[in-house]
Amino acid sequence: MDTKPLLQDRPPAYNTVPAAYDYGSIPAAAAPAAGFQPPAPPPYQGFPAATSGYPPAPGVPAAVASQPAYTSTYTIVQPSVVVVGGCPACRVGVLEDDFTCLGIMCAIFFFPLGILFCLALRQRRCPNCGATFG
Repeated sequence: MDTKPLLQDRPPAYNTVPAAYDYGSIPAAAAPAAGFQPPAPPPYQGFPAATSGYPPAPGVPAAVASQPAYTSTYTIVQPSVVVVGGCPACRVGVLEDDFTCLGIMCAIFFFPLGILFCLALRQRRCPNCGATFG
């Protein structure tokens, strides 16, 4: 035979269990009597005067109380913007690399080693002002 409980054999509801405590109700002994009004709180009186053992705050000395008049002057320092590769003469153009005639001749006639001379003998020229650096 099957030992499973039938649908009619459900456990009892929680509120019908004996000795269950109802958290929403107040016991009869602790309930106030009918018509009982709690006493009104006393009106706010403010904080009591300080009676601590601290000494009173010292007064401000006269030398510190008056400060000299301060005239504010602003000095604005303009930051200098340095462009990498910029022309130091006109500060507008950007320097370009130019190879000298001697450097190109060394690269052609002394081929493997001449390329190093060509790179060493290059000049930097500004297309804006035409200044050469080198």
